Amino acid sequence: MRVLIQRVAQASVTVDDQVVGRTGPGLLILVCAMRDDDDAAADKMAARVARLRIFRDDQGRMNRSLQDTGGSALVVSQFTLAADTRSGNRPGFSSAAAPDDGRRLYERFAQALRDLGIGTETGRFGADMQVALVNDGPVTIWLDSADRD
Repeated sequence: MRVLIQRVAQASVTVDDQVVGRTGPGLLILVCAMRDDDDAAADKMAARVARLRIFRDDQGRMNRSLQDTGGSALVVSQFTLAADTRSGNRPGFSSAAAPDDGRRLYERFAQALRDLGIGTETGRFGADMQVALVNDGPVTIWLDSADRD
């Protein structure tokens, strides 16, 4: 599973001119399920994101997690994180999970965050979405479950 995390002051996702999800201070999380991902990968990634210490403490150091701050999350499906750009000018996406698996794992990831006590809203899987955000820091971090056992 691949996720791109952005620490935000606020973020929202709009579909057909209607806001379908938003967050205040917290994280915008772009999520891509990969071909070999399973439920355990989604659960582990959610726990990792919830514990990642990227929020400022009283000394201004990145030493607090989303769980520590009580912040919330906006989770948006983003299959293009699977882009393979090694050859040619058109990215390939064959390493992304099939749509049905991608949807299930995306929803599993969002629910795992909720189960950890994180207020979580989502975009709409497979929709044409417009995402607006105010990046805080800016802090943007890439995580890939294949990089860690």
